[in-house]
Amino acid sequence: MLTNVLIAVWLLTFVLGQLLLKPALDAERTAARSHRGLLFALAIASMTISFFLGVGLLQKLELSYLFPFQGLSVLLITAFATMVLKEKLTLPLALGALLIAAGVMLVSAS
Repeated sequence: MLTNVLIAVWLLTFVLGQLLLKPALDAERTAARSHRGLLFALAIASMTISFFLGVGLLQKLELSYLFPFQGLSVLLITAFATMVLKEKLTLPLALGALLIAAGVMLVSAS
């Protein structure tokens, strides 16, 4: 049970870090410099948490078990970028994300 929670936190902190980093580095969309600095700091903190959780999980779990969850990050980042960052989701992008996630799942099943 705790392992599943840690995997979810690991995945979500990775996705959150990616979503926060985009507006932090985009000067046109984020007007205030201090606001960008805060977003950047939060992104780095989130990615740091994700990194150390991932290292800890790799010590306890097999890579073949953990790796498919990373494949889900492609789908989550695509979905949240569309909803939160208002990025345009095209059909090729959606199909590509689905194919990447499906490929990761197939590799992990073998």
